[in-house]
Amino acid sequence: MGILPILHYPDEILRQVSEPVETVTDEIRELIDQMIETMYAAPGVGLAANQVGVLKRIAVMDVSSGKKPEALIVMINPELLSSEGEESYEEGCLSVPNFTGDLNRAGSVQVCYTTTEGRKMTLCAEGLLARAVQHELDHLNGFLFIDRLPVMKRDMIKRKIKKAIRQGVYQY
Repeated sequence: MGILPILHYPDEILRQVSEPVETVTDEIRELIDQMIETMYAAPGVGLAANQVGVLKRIAVMDVSSGKKPEALIVMINPELLSSEGEESYEEGCLSVPNFTGDLNRAGSVQVCYTTTEGRKMTLCAEGLLARAVQHELDHLNGFLFIDRLPVMKRDMIKRKIKKAIRQGVYQY
């Protein structure tokens, strides 16, 4: 195994739509194990495959930050079935390090996905887990949390990142 490098905005891979996983193979399971290790090492509560340069519809999440092993969720080919309510919460991203913003997202969601064993599952999530699911689904569809921020906040973050790139203090 091993920790994978996490891509940072403005890397173009983060803007691409991920492809469905046709078959859950040993290679896919190895990638998932590496993604889990990378997420915990970052540390983060979620990671999508495109954040490590793999355009496959895979996401891993653990809103307990590793404190509860049963909280780890691996989603292959996740699809949002429904969402309701709205909550505002400060959100950040491993691919946009050191920046956060208040975002409105659905307070509860229902999502279906495939497990590493190839079983179809449906999950009803609320609160932070619902937010993590929506955040990782955005990644798989080529969106970043900054895309959902008000224009002024988004533009300010982009300007600061461009400046940090010019100064050589931001790597992507």
